[in-house]
Amino acid sequence: MASFLLIHGAWHGGWCFDRLRGPLEATGHVVAAPDLPGMGGDARALGAASLSGWAAFVAEEARKLPSPVILCGHSRGGLVISQAAEHAPELFSDLVYITAALVPDGKSLYDVIGAAMEGDDFGTALSPVADGLGLVFDAEAAIPVFYNQCAPADQAASAARLVAEPVRPLGTPLSLSAARFGSLPRHYIECANDQCFPLAAQRAMQAGMPCDTVVTLESDHSPFVCVPEQLAGVLIEIANRRET
Repeated sequence: MASFLLIHGAWHGGWCFDRLRGPLEATGHVVAAPDLPGMGGDARALGAASLSGWAAFVAEEARKLPSPVILCGHSRGGLVISQAAEHAPELFSDLVYITAALVPDGKSLYDVIGAAMEGDDFGTALSPVADGLGLVFDAEAAIPVFYNQCAPADQAASAARLVAEPVRPLGTPLSLSAARFGSLPRHYIECANDQCFPLAAQRAMQAGMPCDTVVTLESDHSPFVCVPEQLAGVLIEIANRRET
C-alpha cells in the first residue's frame, strides 16, 4: 500500500480532495491533504508564502507518512510537487500531475500560462488583496472555469470555499535538475473538458516535459469533485503498478 500526499491548487485547500479519501482509504492507502501555508491569510502570511517554503513544507508532510509516498499536485500544485521533488527526491516514489502545471526548469507559472491568466476568463475574475500580495477569484466567475461539469450544489459549495492565493509563488521560476526532480517517474492525468487549463494547454506542457504515463478523464478542472471515483481509480492503478 502507498501514501498519497495530495497538494491542492490555487485558491483551494486540502478540503477539495475530501471525496478522494474514501475510495483511496478503502483500498488500504494512506491519504494526506494539507493546506499550504499562507493560503487565505493576512498580508503577512500571504507575503511570506514562497515556492521554496512550500516545497520544504511538503517534504516535512511526507516525512510523517509511511513509504512509499506518491506525491500528487492539482493545477498550481504541479509547481509545488515539482519543486518538492527537487528539494527531497528520496521521499517520493512517483509524481502525479492532475491537470496540473508542468513547468520546466527556469520558468514560472506566469511564463507558461501568464497570457491566459490575463485573458477575459481570468482578468475580470481576479482582484488583488493585501497590497497586491494576494489574489482572490470571484466565486461566481470561478464556477465556469473550475467546476463547469460539477453538480450545481457542488459548484456553489466549492466556489464558496475559495480563498486568497499568494502571488509570489506564481511568478517564481522553478529550479529543477535531471539528477533530482528528473529521477522520479511522472504521471499526468488529463481532464478533457477543463476550462482553466484546456486540454491543448495540458498537452503542450507534456510535450515539453514528457510523462511516463498519461490518462485522460472526461472531467472539468476539478476531477476530485466531478469524477472522484474515476480519479481514485487512476491513482490506485499507479500505486498498484509500482508494486508489480
